[in-house]
Amino acid sequence: MKVDVLLGLQWGDEGKGKIVDVLTPKYDIIARFQGGPNAGHTLEFEGIKHVLHTIPSGIFRENVLNVVGNGVVIDPVVFCKELDKLAPFKIDIKNRLLISKKAHLILPSHRLLDAASEAAKGKLKIGSTLKGIGPTYMDKTGRNGLRVGDIFLPNFDEKYKILVEKHVNMLKHYEGFEYNLPEMEKEWFEALNILKGMTCIDSETFLDNSLREGKTILAEGAQGTLLDVDFGTYPYVTSSNTISAGTCTGLGVAPNKIGKVIGVFKAYCTRVGSGPFPTELLDADGEKIRVEGREYGSTTGRERRCGWIDLPALRYAIMINGVTEMTMMKSDVLSCFDKIKVCTHYLMDGKKIDYLPYDIESIQVQPIYEELKGWSCDLTQLTSMKDAPQELLDYIDYLEERLEVPITSISVGPDREQTLSNKNTVDKQNS
Repeated sequence: MKVDVLLGLQWGDEGKGKIVDVLTPKYDIIARFQGGPNAGHTLEFEGIKHVLHTIPSGIFRENVLNVVGNGVVIDPVVFCKELDKLAPFKIDIKNRLLISKKAHLILPSHRLLDAASEAAKGKLKIGSTLKGIGPTYMDKTGRNGLRVGDIFLPNFDEKYKILVEKHVNMLKHYEGFEYNLPEMEKEWFEALNILKGMTCIDSETFLDNSLREGKTILAEGAQGTLLDVDFGTYPYVTSSNTISAGTCTGLGVAPNKIGKVIGVFKAYCTRVGSGPFPTELLDADGEKIRVEGREYGSTTGRERRCGWIDLPALRYAIMINGVTEMTMMKSDVLSCFDKIKVCTHYLMDGKKIDYLPYDIESIQVQPIYEELKGWSCDLTQLTSMKDAPQELLDYIDYLEERLEVPITSISVGPDREQTLSNKNTVDKQNS
């Protein structure tokens, strides 16, 4: 058996949570491999909208185990708020949710460092969600971090005090930054006691044993490829590896155990926070996409920047991840356009290129577009792709031909039921 991977191919917010939820019945285990409460995975079914930040998106399906892997960073306070929101649904959290002992903890002082650092950057800020993610990963790589397994050790309090003392000394360098750490700590330690009651495991061994037993596993990524700390639009990136290789380090899965890599992308592009965005629309079309697509951050509530789809960036993401198939999200949003633009190349220093170069910020790239006919009709009531408008089918064929990866499913609305199999593509794969 191998581990399949599902991840985002753009700047996050692609709709990964919904697709994980849709695919979960095919798997025994859903495992989150990186990120933390800076991610917001939205699921909608039976008229209810759910937003998850730490807990894997398979939690609502019975008979499926959900693992928070070692590559994830956990804020006990955010985690407990998620548990509270799940309480009305009578989910057997104790037996359905497993947490890696090697996952790192976000401390209250991490959040303070994040806020102080971002405020000090002024106009150069990177658009952090201020959840303490960056400082936590810095302590991880600096070998100072606290992990979930530490909370069960007799010297945890001592370890905590040493790390917080280090953080407080760092905060002294931010002149004028005010905070009340004891008040934050009270809520954090209360939440920590609840975390102690969870099922905490040696996740890498558990997952290896599960594969040996023939169990099927889907690894769930957070954020998107273009936010990867190594391969994204640095420095406007997250602090972890969001790409398929992150599955290996974030779950302890060997590279030869990776199976399918499912890339999720929107029929257009969005981005939250600062950073380059070649196809961004600062006009009425951009606002139309934002309104029609309800493009507001599920974690921060911030307006998402919107633009046309970017093929050079998508090709790059496909290459980095080894994507084997794709899912296109929010096709219904583009129903409001008679014409749809697709960025096929960039113009950079007078040269036409079809790849994502090292620097697209200080050396600005100009998108080169091709225009396609839109479908200009409501897709949300579609129940089969055989009834889809020809213009949508043409758009899918156009993307498949240029990206050289099959688009196996299409989302036409937020509900889990509004996800359609692209049967023609699937049949071609199986023939």
